Amino acid sequence: MFSTYTAKYTKIKSGYMGQLVEWPEVVTEGKSLEECRSMLHDALREMIRAYRQQKKEIPPGGALLEQIPAQV
Repeated sequence: MFSTYTAKYTKIKSGYMGQLVEWPEVVTEGKSLEECRSMLHDALREMIRAYRQQKKEIPPGGALLEQIPAQV
C-alpha cells in the first residue's frame, strides 16, 4: 500500500524542523531544508517499520491543508 504524507517545515535557530501533519510523532531537524527533508523521509521509514513490528495501526496520509488569512 502506498500513502502520501504532508510535511510541515518550520525555520528554527539551528536550521529547520520537519514534522508530518498526519503523524505528529514523526519529527526531525536539519541544518538545511534539504537535510531536514531527507531526515524526515528516514524518520518516516523507521516509524513505519517500528509500527509494523509492534503491530500498531499506521496513521493514514492524505491531509488537506488550507491557509487561512488573518489580520494580526
